[in-house]
Amino acid sequence: MDPTIERPPLAFNFAEHLLALNARRGDKLAYLDETRQLSYDDLQRQVRRLAAALPALGLRREERVLLLMPDSVDWPVAFLGCLLAGAVPVAVNTLLPARDYAWMLAHSGARAVITATPLLATVQAALAEQAGSPLLIVAAEPDAPLPAGAIRFSSLAEASEAPAAAAAATSRDDIAFWLYSSGSTGTPKGTVHTHGNLFMTAATYGRHVLKLVEDDITFSAAKLFFAYGLGNSLSFPLSVGATVVLLGGRPTPDAVFSVLLRHRPTVFFGVPTLYAGLLASPALPPAGSLRLRRCTSAGEALPKDIGERFAAHFGAPILDGIGSTEMLHIYLSNCDESLRYGTTGKPVPGYELRLVNEHGLPAADGEIGELHVRGDSAALMYWTNRDKSRSTFLGDWLKSGDKYVRDAEGWYTYAGRADDMLKVSGQYVSPFEIESGLMAHDAVLEAAVIGTEDADGLTRCKAFVVLKPGVDPGAGLHEALRQFLKARLAPHKVPRDITLLDELPKTPTGKIQRFRLRERERAAAGP
Repeated sequence: MDPTIERPPLAFNFAEHLLALNARRGDKLAYLDETRQLSYDDLQRQVRRLAAALPALGLRREERVLLLMPDSVDWPVAFLGCLLAGAVPVAVNTLLPARDYAWMLAHSGARAVITATPLLATVQAALAEQAGSPLLIVAAEPDAPLPAGAIRFSSLAEASEAPAAAAAATSRDDIAFWLYSSGSTGTPKGTVHTHGNLFMTAATYGRHVLKLVEDDITFSAAKLFFAYGLGNSLSFPLSVGATVVLLGGRPTPDAVFSVLLRHRPTVFFGVPTLYAGLLASPALPPAGSLRLRRCTSAGEALPKDIGERFAAHFGAPILDGIGSTEMLHIYLSNCDESLRYGTTGKPVPGYELRLVNEHGLPAADGEIGELHVRGDSAALMYWTNRDKSRSTFLGDWLKSGDKYVRDAEGWYTYAGRADDMLKVSGQYVSPFEIESGLMAHDAVLEAAVIGTEDADGLTRCKAFVVLKPGVDPGAGLHEALRQFLKARLAPHKVPRDITLLDELPKTPTGKIQRFRLRERERAAAGP
């Protein structure tokens, strides 16, 4: 462990840690959403009162609480209130159907659900499938009716007569919360994290790469229920006393520009598909109209062209990096001191990386290898999935599932997900390399590449392309794209088939689901 990286003490509660850090900030604005705001005093009071109320309702230490809420000022209160009480919030995606929540309730054994009015009907449908009766807590307007037996969130968090709880006597290695993986490769997995893991992401990426200060105003397009969004909108800004803007709805280009222009954040957290959409939007603000000093990108690798054009227009660099639900946040990243668009940068201080080739040996510089990472923010396990835990958590090392190439100077360049890599003409081909080439064309907004079999059973590259608004998909466009790629790539990497789509299948984090495209091709081919 790098001696310059701070670690939490053995006796440690992350919620108490944040409240203590910000005890002196009082009236300073901590959070604001579309309709409300919380000062740091408000945050402290509501977190402590919720933490006192949960045990009084019968919730015990280490019992799970399904946290299903849109991003609002209530979300950090609910999450930190659970942590302070020693309960375990299970933060879940707000865009799923009731059957998925029913599965998560059963899988986690949650004793309570904290939700909000817009999601109440879906939650009730999920609860109807449960054998038990989890406690239902709802963030709703004061005059809004609630189902029988439900408890109003504000009555727990804001009641003036409620006692203020002291922190549960947790340790840095106690289970603090769960996140479900985004499911880009199939069934979500319950990823179990500790109190110390939250601290470590702030002590590594937060301190040494992001470098937030108290005067910053942050805004994350990624929601709080994702690992990326949790760091962006909670761990990192609250560790320095910054102000956080939350958006409850979908982060469309129009919605994002509205927040950037209205609240003037200094730091923005996005994903590659969103940056591409922002640059292609008719609502693109003129250069110099925003207050941004830094942006970050994660989820998938940021194409070089997108990073360069965004930075040139707005004057704010995008620090592209990669993290995972299992590592909680970013462990490989560009930074202020060394930024090279088209790469994912170098290891974040506090993390070690290695590349392993297809023979299980260390990959040489210039050779594609699977990325393994080691660091103190790694999850403990996947809940009730021992086989997958054993195949992913290799002692101190974690298999990322991503393929990378490292050059002689230590820069890492993304090659693709291990499941998405192609072998064409006996050579490994990176889908991302082809996709980046396509996205450099003026007509292309997004691209995804998969492998298909030709009549001889050989693997060939096939591209799916989403055009920018207003582009004419004329008869000559396919050949124009192929000729564009031929000038940039080796012949065996140029797709023979390019299919135009209105949109690509994605996870809610913006990751392209290439396995959905493969399923589409198999279905089209028939039995």
